[in-house]
Amino acid sequence: QVQLVESGGGLVQPGRSLRLSCAASGSIFSINAMSWYRQAPGNQRELVARITSGGSTNYADSVKGRFTISRDNAKNTVYLQMNSLKPEDTAVYICNAGVRTRAWSTNEFRYWGQGTQVTVSS
Repeated sequence: QVQLVESGGGLVQPGRSLRLSCAASGSIFSINAMSWYRQAPGNQRELVARITSGGSTNYADSVKGRFTISRDNAKNTVYLQMNSLKPEDTAVYICNAGVRTRAWSTNEFRYWGQGTQVTVSS
């Protein structure tokens, strides 16, 4: 089994920064892409940022220039540095990863974390 555990969420004022972490553990041979999604009340889940195993990144237009995704492969961990936070960023942030669980199979299985709440308010 593979588990993803997020941390770092909380309440911050507009304009401040927050750093989220997501650590993967369990039966892991290797991890392909890792992503951050978010979902706010009344909104659909949206992709915030994604990083490949090679370090290529993609960002939603709404966060580009403010958020930075990174990863530490030795720790099986992905991070999301969030700067210049806005009230519109308020949401549950959810981690996702594509994982190879067997050395003899290239099949990828996708896993989700349970989410961490980020609230941006004065």
